[in-house]
Amino acid sequence: MSGSRTDCDVVELAREEALTLLARAPFGRVVYTRDALPAIRPVNHLLDDGLLIVRTRLASQFSATVRSRSEVVVAYEADDIDIDRRTGWSVVVTGIARPVTDPARTARYQRILRPWIGAPMDGVIEIEPTLVSGIRLVDNRTDSATADG
Repeated sequence: MSGSRTDCDVVELAREEALTLLARAPFGRVVYTRDALPAIRPVNHLLDDGLLIVRTRLASQFSATVRSRSEVVVAYEADDIDIDRRTGWSVVVTGIARPVTDPARTARYQRILRPWIGAPMDGVIEIEPTLVSGIRLVDNRTDSATADG
């Protein structure tokens, strides 16, 4: 078997399937603009009522960026890739990020979305998934032997 040969196909995912996979992912990466340059931060998330919810520190650059403007375009990516088999999936959401300011919603998300780090996470950001795209890497090898040439 050649090391440069791939035995996978890329299959585009429908929006609903992509969101279902995203909902199962334990974490992802938020992409935003910081000082006119792209910045990426890993965060955990949940999907609730069609919105992607992340917790953050109010003092963080991401939170400050979202709070400084009424609508901030961000991207969010999550994946589950088996590097040995070269299979799995990747989902990217692009949409508007806004701070959650309603105290009841903030308290609810603080109860159900536990951050992975010990630092206080006192902010909640919602991302409206306007554009949703995803791919699945599918192993297309067959168990039967094929002839070379």
